[in-house]
Amino acid sequence: MIAAKLKQTAVVAGIWLAMAASAWAAPPESEAKPQLDAQSQNAVLEALARQIEANYIFPDTASQTIAALKDKAQRGAYREMRSSEQFAAALTEDLRRLAGDKHFRLEFAPSFTPEGNTVPSTEQVAEERKDVAQMAWGIRRVERLAGNVGYLDLRGFPPSYLVGPAYQSVLSLLSGTDALILDLRQNRGGDPASVAQLLSYFFAPGDERHLNDIYTRTSNTTRAFWTNPAVSLHYARPVYVLTSSQTFSGGEECAYDFQTQQRGTLVGETTGGAANPVGPFVLPHGFVVAIPIGRPINPITKTNWERVGVKPDVPVEAAKALETAWRAALSGLLKEASDPDRRQSLQGVLARLDKGELELPAYRPTKR
Repeated sequence: MIAAKLKQTAVVAGIWLAMAASAWAAPPESEAKPQLDAQSQNAVLEALARQIEANYIFPDTASQTIAALKDKAQRGAYREMRSSEQFAAALTEDLRRLAGDKHFRLEFAPSFTPEGNTVPSTEQVAEERKDVAQMAWGIRRVERLAGNVGYLDLRGFPPSYLVGPAYQSVLSLLSGTDALILDLRQNRGGDPASVAQLLSYFFAPGDERHLNDIYTRTSNTTRAFWTNPAVSLHYARPVYVLTSSQTFSGGEECAYDFQTQQRGTLVGETTGGAANPVGPFVLPHGFVVAIPIGRPINPITKTNWERVGVKPDVPVEAAKALETAWRAALSGLLKEASDPDRRQSLQGVLARLDKGELELPAYRPTKR
């Protein structure tokens, strides 16, 4: 299926797809799974080394990683791994550890076909739109919490050309709330253009913000990401952004943008620390590798969150982040409320929250 592929020329879409499920279609259970011999392993390792050397964003790190990987292979670390999936999992773990880059990923995906620079057909676009719609455009839950606090659980950022109407709809639903909690605790990333599209709703008309740049080594180009001045809805109330150690990639960028633009308060845990976008490269014997080929450059900090993660303004374990943010939102609204009835209502909600009488949207982190 089209939405199960990474596009070599559309790196950002690939990150969303890798977050959503598997980056590449797994072979059918009925399909015979070949056993790898030493010659096949060596062919994969040699091709992998060439692709990393040519494409990894940091050439020095690429050379060091390749040398360490070859040394491990020469010592027989993979000799007994005859399963393609086992071999791919071991190389993925070693690449991430040796390079210190969590975006590396190796898969056994014999049916994967790179799309190159071809323009997707009408049928392919329709299929991708269907797939993204079935994932609800990354939107898991929308709710109005007690005290008129909005809640949006966003799990990923699909390709930007698909998400505009969905973001407009969800922000319209939440536009009457007095504060908003954006839950990114299980957001695995996606298209940085979609991150910019979402952020566009949180600044005043005419207040255009430069959010992020991405430098890509393979093309030696830098792409700038700005808020979209064409959005027709602008949310001006306080925003609280929830993070966890599982917040990843584009989810981290979203949190980082809210923080660096001083537009939201981050509550939760330091994020995963994976910033560099990837491109897919075909290897022999049915393998495909996702190699980080670019790096974000924040226009304010001049750096990014790679390896260090995004640090919250209010550190608290992820399971308690929503309650903490909800209480902070209610307390802030209480301070600014002048109407006696409104104050009494907010005080009542806070009291119920303190007593554990209010039901919180469930947080069940997935194991990875």
